[in-house]
Amino acid sequence: MKIVVIIPSRYGSTRFEGKPLALISGKPMIQRVYERAKQAACVTDVVIATDDSRIFDAVTKFSGNVVMTSAENRSGTDRVGEVAEKMGLGPDDIVVNVQGDQPLLDPRCLDEVVAPLKLGIQNSEFAMSTLAFKIENPDEIAHSKNVKVTFDNRGVALYFSRSPIPYGRDASLRFDTYKHLGVYAYTKRFLEIFRELPEGRLEAIEKLEQLRALENGHKIMVVVTSYDSPEVDLPEDIARVEKLKLEI
Repeated sequence: MKIVVIIPSRYGSTRFEGKPLALISGKPMIQRVYERAKQAACVTDVVIATDDSRIFDAVTKFSGNVVMTSAENRSGTDRVGEVAEKMGLGPDDIVVNVQGDQPLLDPRCLDEVVAPLKLGIQNSEFAMSTLAFKIENPDEIAHSKNVKVTFDNRGVALYFSRSPIPYGRDASLRFDTYKHLGVYAYTKRFLEIFRELPEGRLEAIEKLEQLRALENGHKIMVVVTSYDSPEVDLPEDIARVEKLKLEI
């Protein structure tokens, strides 16, 4: 069984154009994500998927593995799927979709996210998994850029939302809230199924692609990790992540 990390990366962004090439303590952000993913014990290969020659050239410069993809892809997931096809992965091979704007990604969380999927291949129960982190900063609960997730007693996702979930009716009630981290793992077989699903009603409302799976009756296993992975959404986020620990 192969376990391949594919990092979709695009140059255009309404809020931060050229974000993958922004320097984080002297290195392009996409390089930091790539190098961290390479350190995961379970991973057999790491590939960057892009449709932009500037990103392609930058990755080649640091000797990274990069594949040029079609500009017609609707989403990062479609870009990941195209690369998985080009690599000739088998139906039970595992594809890990890592966002290219998480320069503090801890490779240990990649080992965690694929663990239940390996079991799922054996019993056909799970074909997709993702990560969550217990929120420590209360400000992250209310902010819509931080996606929240709830899950059942076994860890199966119930819902993802930009709103605070669950909502505590009683102010005195104390409970944990979990932030969804943008790391997904799926079998190659399920990745192809997922790409063919129509956009869901809740997905369109929340603008969260993972809701498409839930709306169509597919289970997502949520793995709670102790390793946070802050995203860079805006140029001012660079200074924030540079202050955090860059080395593992």
